[in-house]
This record gives sequence, C-alpha cells and structure tokens, in this order.
Amino acid sequence: MSKAKDEMRTEYRREDLGKGVRGKYFERVSKGTNLVLLEDTVAKAFPTGEAVNEALRGLLALTEQTARITGHSKQTPRKRAAV
Repeated sequence: MSKAKDEMRTEYRREDLGKGVRGKYFERVSKGTNLVLLEDTVAKAFPTGEAVNEALRGLLALTEQTARITGHSKQTPRKRAAV
C-alpha cells in the first residue's frame, strides 16, 4: 500500500480553483453551527436541511401541545423533585 501523494490530480489546475478567501466562513462559524450526521434512512426521508428543520419544529410543537394537554411541565423529573 503506497502513501497518498499530497498533490492535486493532473486533471485539476490551481488556476481553475480561483483565489482563496481567508476567513470566508468565520462569521457564520463564530455564530455557532450544529452539524449532525444523519443515517442513510433518515437522510432519504429528509433530503434537505430545511426538511429536517421543518420536521423538528413540528416535533417541538407537538411536544408543547402534549405538555399542555397532559398538564406536564417542561421540567425534568429531577428538577420537579427538587422543587
């Protein structure tokens, strides 16, 4: 098994890649991002980030409705016991 070469493939030319921009995503990353790796079956059901977010928002709304109907608070059992 040979070591991987630290060079670009012959079909790529450096000038085709354009000029790099230092710190291009710094502001976005500094605001905080969450990366989640989805299993293949989940990714097939929710193919875009927006689809995942929409499903999770729906789940949050459902849990809030259920909590109101059942009268359970959002506190965890441990926090309720401490009160």
